[in-house]
Amino acid sequence: MRFLDYSEREITANLAIDDALLQEAEDCEVAPILRVWEQPDFAVVLGASGRIAEDVRREACEADGVPLARRSSGGGTVLVGPGALNFAIVLPIGFDPSFAAVDLAQKWILARSAEGLNRFRPGGSPRIEVLGSGDLTIDRRKISGSAQRRLRKHLLVHATFLHDFPLDKIGRYLAAPRRQPDYREGRPHSTFLANDRTPRASLVEGLRWAWQADEFESVPSESILKSARELADVKLARSEWIERL
Repeated sequence: MRFLDYSEREITANLAIDDALLQEAEDCEVAPILRVWEQPDFAVVLGASGRIAEDVRREACEADGVPLARRSSGGGTVLVGPGALNFAIVLPIGFDPSFAAVDLAQKWILARSAEGLNRFRPGGSPRIEVLGSGDLTIDRRKISGSAQRRLRKHLLVHATFLHDFPLDKIGRYLAAPRRQPDYREGRPHSTFLANDRTPRASLVEGLRWAWQADEFESVPSESILKSARELADVKLARSEWIERL
């Protein structure tokens, strides 16, 4: 598997690269890829069907200059920024028989990722487990949410992993989600979310081990960057997309 550790400055550019990698796989049948990235500034990212009025504390975002963005995949609204490692995995749907079902594919990919993450965490640390429809957890506290996008032959699963994140920011910019997993038990962000505290380098090493991502790429290809710019221009950076719900 290929491995790419690359971040852009703008949130829409980072989201567009994930979409471009998925589209490249669909069009060109390239090898699967694992990408990691970290947003240098805070940004709120809604899922494709997220509702700003219900999910976002907009006045706080506007007061602090925190931008809103919307990704092409499903899932809930998240806050990204320094201390939250994002990872994206693009695979053919034929990679495993379970991938025929959206929920099974999500849990299979997250379980494999958790296996690698657990392998490189400090000794004696509680294990990372998959709970709900697509969360990574420690001691029933959420450290990562995920989302999925599927094309005809390939899928993208991407996740935001909290490792050194200012958790108080989440409650400031995000409302409690409308849909909550049973294991949340009604807890607010402050007692439901947690940081893993594993160093970033160890997290990346664990993900690479899990996916045997040995083919290192320092930057995306020019075709990926071009495609990402086009996706941002025609969709992801446009207010009619971000504000559509």
